[in-house]
Amino acid sequence: MRHGAGDGRASKGGGGLIAQLRNPPGGRNARTMLLALAVDRTGTGLWASSSVLYLTFVAHLSARQIGVLLGVAGLAGIAGSPLAGRLASRFPVRPLLIGCHLLRLATLGLLLVCTGFDALLPAVAVTYLGDRAAKMLEMLFATRTAGERRAAYQALSRSAANAGYALGAGIAAIGLAMGTRDAYSALILGDALSFAVAAALVWRTHEPRDGGVEVVRSDSAAAGATVGNQPSVRRANPWRDRGYLLFVLLDIPMNIDDSILGVGLPLWLVDRTSAPHALVPAFLVVNTVMVVALQISVSARAEGPRQATRAVLLYGIVLCAGCAAVAAATPGGTWVAAAVLIAAALLVTLAELMRSVSSWELAVLLAPRDARAAYLGVAGMSQSIQKSAGPPLLTGVVMAAGPAGWLALGTAVAGLAAVQRAACVRRLRIPAPPLPAHPGPAETGRPAPATRRP
Repeated sequence: MRHGAGDGRASKGGGGLIAQLRNPPGGRNARTMLLALAVDRTGTGLWASSSVLYLTFVAHLSARQIGVLLGVAGLAGIAGSPLAGRLASRFPVRPLLIGCHLLRLATLGLLLVCTGFDALLPAVAVTYLGDRAAKMLEMLFATRTAGERRAAYQALSRSAANAGYALGAGIAAIGLAMGTRDAYSALILGDALSFAVAAALVWRTHEPRDGGVEVVRSDSAAAGATVGNQPSVRRANPWRDRGYLLFVLLDIPMNIDDSILGVGLPLWLVDRTSAPHALVPAFLVVNTVMVVALQISVSARAEGPRQATRAVLLYGIVLCAGCAAVAAATPGGTWVAAAVLIAAALLVTLAELMRSVSSWELAVLLAPRDARAAYLGVAGMSQSIQKSAGPPLLTGVVMAAGPAGWLALGTAVAGLAAVQRAACVRRLRIPAPPLPAHPGPAETGRPAPATRRP
């Protein structure tokens, strides 16, 4: 089994979180990239926790302007994944990722000198585009470096990213408590510094080679014309691969757990229950702790086509249970509602743990090997589209319908999960589980029949 570039000596199961971070799939290459990712996400935590307040109190933008700015930035982010995938199919991943870090370093630095809406709009939009492109390139790097153990690497990367994000949010809380212009500027500089450090760390890695991963070629990729006696090599196009586009389309609503945790649960608690408002930060704490503590063990159960498709179905069931818990919190008293909403946060986070690994694992398995970068770039759009469409869906449709809206959402996601699993099983040609063998004499407890000698 090939584990990609690096020393590849990580054991299959291996030890606790710290031990696996020290010797991840992919060896030194992966270890350096995980450190770069943690530094990057620490900076992201600084900006994400303070961006709205900075734009309000320092840039003096109205709520409407902030909404337009973040909406346009979200649309720009959607283009980041396919753009990065297209570039990665033609150029090495490592310099492209360094370029994304340096691009965000430059655009974020512009925020310190740009104060008007017209100047901030392109700067924030390009920052979001670079952010989504960087995340796609990080996962492509992981796919090539970790090889068949990409699910284990994905688990480690999520643990490192969440730990970095929590650290950044904690540091941001200090700056927000001060509330001065200098404090906000320091937070932006801290985020910019994280990009510089991440770029330097990526520079220390080696370009991963794209090999060793078993994938299923699409029908469009398998078909090729023949010119004379030489076969014509035609690179598969994800935009013409209807089977893969169906997977990506179904994956958009399958990312709704992100908006449920960040938007749905807090607003439902405030508007529809009597639970204390101080409980809202607990949702983030629950999510962060569970991801750091459980992502590796959950990911071990989503490696390979059979387990990944099973995880998709489990995701729909668990998320449906989480939505039902949210609906059940409405008629309860203060502490009953609080307990039910915490249980909902636990269920939605558990669903997220399964989806985060199975989604990427299937995106890799379903893509033809010779066009994997372009295909993964298209698959990466699902998260960006959900981030733009998910919050309006929850606030304008689900929550407006009351508890019935949550039940309908859970049922719909569970149904889509079943459809996606069936489509993936067909495309991957996963055979049905073998029937149990006919029990032998030792299993039935009966003696074997005597053989007649000639």
